[in-house]
Amino acid sequence: MEKSSFCLHVFADADAVLAALADYFVDQASQAVAARGRFAVALSGGSSPKKLYELLASPAYRERVEWDKVYFFFGDERNVPQTSPDSNYLMAKKALFEPLGIRPAQVFAIDTALAPAEAAAQYGVDVEEFFGEKKARFDLVLLGLGDNAHTASLFPHTPVLHDKAVGVKDVWLPVEQVFRITFTAPLINQARAVAFLVYGQGKAEAVHQILDLPRDIENYPAQLIELDGKEVDWFLDEAAASQLKK
Repeated sequence: MEKSSFCLHVFADADAVLAALADYFVDQASQAVAARGRFAVALSGGSSPKKLYELLASPAYRERVEWDKVYFFFGDERNVPQTSPDSNYLMAKKALFEPLGIRPAQVFAIDTALAPAEAAAQYGVDVEEFFGEKKARFDLVLLGLGDNAHTASLFPHTPVLHDKAVGVKDVWLPVEQVFRITFTAPLINQARAVAFLVYGQGKAEAVHQILDLPRDIENYPAQLIELDGKEVDWFLDEAAASQLKK
């Protein structure tokens, strides 16, 4: 199978990358609201997305999105309480939801009070119920990239990499001895748009592995992300793109 086509957006530094992705977010939201009356986005966790969310909540961007029509999901979550500093939900709440006054009804958090498998199953139901009888197509899925080439919680050498179901799964990470909950690749790949946010020299090798090397999902899970008939958008700084051959 051929690798997915992708569109690279390379900028001088992290600030420029974040501004470009914030503009892209605004455009995707505007198009979705115009076409369907709402914007369904799956957020990513981590330090890089936090800066994006803070920028979107800043005076420069907060008036450019119809936030009352945005519905937030999470592409993955750590198996920790929602009050934990490691919670993706808590990070987004502090960086984005609270500053913008987002109503709780617009935010779909993973219920980590449940056992991991149960939490994953329930979140899959939440997604299905939100989209109703229609195909579960997020307007935008935001993704990061780990230095081990993982994205969401699709980690190297985990069974979920071979899951063909459109849904949400629990993932056990033996090295860390922890569970995570993640969208499966087929659910991500149904999205109307997918954007990777990657910056810093530390990510250059992983970017090269995903975009330059032959398909090897066991070692480079982010290669699983491919949109049918559309390009996956990669927002990179020059440091993260520095090892690309293309």
